[in-house]
Amino acid sequence: MTTPPPGRPLLFLDVDGPLIPFGAGARAGDGAPVPDGENPLLGRLDPTAGPRLLALGCELVWATTWGDEANETIAPRIGLPRLPVLEWPKGPAHGVPRGVHAKTPHVVARAAGRPFVWVDDEITDLDRLWVEGRHPGRSLLHRVAPETGLTAADFAVLDAWLDAARPR
Repeated sequence: MTTPPPGRPLLFLDVDGPLIPFGAGARAGDGAPVPDGENPLLGRLDPTAGPRLLALGCELVWATTWGDEANETIAPRIGLPRLPVLEWPKGPAHGVPRGVHAKTPHVVARAAGRPFVWVDDEITDLDRLWVEGRHPGRSLLHRVAPETGLTAADFAVLDAWLDAARPR
């Protein structure tokens, strides 16, 4: 097994589900009014999420269909700087079995052997198996309940895993 490249662990972050929760139990965010013409679900964003993510001490990367719009719309509302955006082509990934998320091979490629966390509400056991067989470094595929979004318990799991993954 090869040694992963140096650097802080990566955290790939989805928006819909983890940051914008869905469902009847979804928290209301900060209750800040959403300007006309903007997505009304933006009011569900928790403004404390950005500082909590930054405090994890990892390299944050958007892994969302929002693409660079996450930098324009989401980041300022939750206190994040501009982040790099994981890009992936539309359509099915070639050589990837059915049931593996379209983002999965691109997350692994972008990580390039570095330790990473992927936070998403659509991660499955198939994604975990696919990553396990193709990524030489440490990884945590953390599924967030879309009805609640990121919670204190999720942040505790992320913090503990990242603490263990950091070079000493």
